[in-house]
Amino acid sequence: MLIRKGGDYHVVDASVSAVSKLGEKKVDLSGWGFSINVREDWRQIFTDAWRMERDYFYDPGMHNVGWDAVYQKYLPLVERITSRDELSDLIGRLVGELSALHTSVRGGDLRKGEDQIRVASLGARFERDAEAGGYRIEHIYQADPDYPNERSPLDHPELDLNVGDVVIHIDGVPTLSVTGMGELLRNKTGKQVRLSILTASGVSRDEMVIPIGNESRLRYDDWEYSRRQIVEEQGTGRLGYVHLQAMGSSDLEQWYREFYPVFDRQGLIIDVRHNRGGNIESFILEKLLRKDWMYWKSRGHRPEWNMQYAFRGHLVVLCDELTASDGEAFADGFRRLGLGKVIGTRTWGGEIWLSSNNRLTDNGLARAPSAGVYGPEGEWLIEQIGVVPDIEVDNLPHATFNGQDAQLDSAIAYLLEEIEKDPREVPAPPSFPDRSIRNREPDFRR
Repeated sequence: MLIRKGGDYHVVDASVSAVSKLGEKKVDLSGWGFSINVREDWRQIFTDAWRMERDYFYDPGMHNVGWDAVYQKYLPLVERITSRDELSDLIGRLVGELSALHTSVRGGDLRKGEDQIRVASLGARFERDAEAGGYRIEHIYQADPDYPNERSPLDHPELDLNVGDVVIHIDGVPTLSVTGMGELLRNKTGKQVRLSILTASGVSRDEMVIPIGNESRLRYDDWEYSRRQIVEEQGTGRLGYVHLQAMGSSDLEQWYREFYPVFDRQGLIIDVRHNRGGNIESFILEKLLRKDWMYWKSRGHRPEWNMQYAFRGHLVVLCDELTASDGEAFADGFRRLGLGKVIGTRTWGGEIWLSSNNRLTDNGLARAPSAGVYGPEGEWLIEQIGVVPDIEVDNLPHATFNGQDAQLDSAIAYLLEEIEKDPREVPAPPSFPDRSIRNREPDFRR
């Protein structure tokens, strides 16, 4: 029996006993090599990409584009390309003729060097301060304190580092001796480094920290966490905030983490700005469609309702020009189902759904949009247009750079106004029944 695990293959006996010592049964492919005509291979890959677009695309008429003529138009250029990256560029131009936003070309048998140097991050913003002798901490990225494994390397309590402290040395090398502090953090991801710190109070000390490799995640978490803090503060506990970065299976965990603690608020902001898409919008819309219809009152507890975790308050969705694919479907479905208003800017506009099944022979991909979306009115939805918000608010660049968020402010103001008009309090329980004998009506049927 042949077993593939990761990129390795193993041959084991097909018996009823458990498979053991799989590593000893690995097929050694290190000696395999094949001579190919690269240009012929590229021509075949180009043809396969064209053919699979033809066979998978949702419209058999190919958007009225002469698909055979498009093939003949670009095929001669295959002879002029010099790398797999250039082949992807050419295939991108080919599928771009269809004017469908979900087409994307990537991957394949690309040449990659082994000398790539990765720069680690300390998880903070710094400002070069020659007078102080190093790099001053401007801001340490923050994350939800309930998840300490997501915090910045400089945010651990035992370090006691603060804004204004200065990093003087990294592993004994003066930070001002290099053009940028990142030079001293090359290939340091996950490894201990020694920081010499001059605190804002003038005390010098050394600290050991472990840099991370993905600062973009910390930046994003910091942005998201700060949005939630703004909503908590300005909403005075009456508003909840849930952000969905994408709509993949892993984002369900994000939904669970953020929605259920605030399901009983009077207002809720669901933020799908920057959402990269996926396919879980139906699941979330289903949860938002739940309605309360009866209530439980236990002794010493607040009333609860059935359906459990149904949101009773006012809802808004935030979107922007980076809201894409299933994030757009969620925003449009939210509005069409009458759940609330959409606030922000017009979304990306890609709504022909697809998969990544049409792989090329070198495992590259030229995705073919295979399922168009239309509404009951008989019109194609979102594609090339996007979702136009009910309340259009743009985050202007300079104001956003200075820390403002006009879209979030608008959502908060809108919900607070709706709550004033319709607070949607939980109905108070009635008086407890009097079942004493003196209040019972005589029953002459006995």
